[in-house]
Amino acid sequence: MTTRAQALIPISIAAVIVGVVGLLSIPQDSKLESVEFPRGTIKVDDVPLEVQIADDEPRRVRGLMFQDQLPPDQGMIFVFDKPGLYSLWMLNMQFPLDMMWFDENGKIVHIEKDVPPCKTALEITTCQSVVPEGEALYVLEVTAGFVDQNNITEDSVLTIISI
Repeated sequence: MTTRAQALIPISIAAVIVGVVGLLSIPQDSKLESVEFPRGTIKVDDVPLEVQIADDEPRRVRGLMFQDQLPPDQGMIFVFDKPGLYSLWMLNMQFPLDMMWFDENGKIVHIEKDVPPCKTALEITTCQSVVPEGEALYVLEVTAGFVDQNNITEDSVLTIISI
């Protein structure tokens, strides 16, 4: 008969291995708690936002990890080299987000509201990616509630002021 300790030891070892592999798979640049992002200004419909710009792979991987909740007039915009199906995940996030994917003309192709963070060990091991319904060139992350508070819909438009 298997004792409780005999059953828990392999499970504990597996959990440690999964955690270590997960941490090692995060690129080195994203592990830093203080990363500088260029800043810019955009509008979604008539709502201006100051945004942090994630325009290269290390910045896109790092995203908003470890940051405190954003004020309602701030966000992060992910800028890609070409349109594509870009998925995002909430690893090491501290607060829920609304996410919007925009095509090269600034038209919304997908909206996800109130996406929960993955910050505990269990949440990190099961953290799911959010996959858009259409190809995008930009992805905007803002504090959860922004979409509803500002009446953002599939007809809303992104205007780049300076990025």
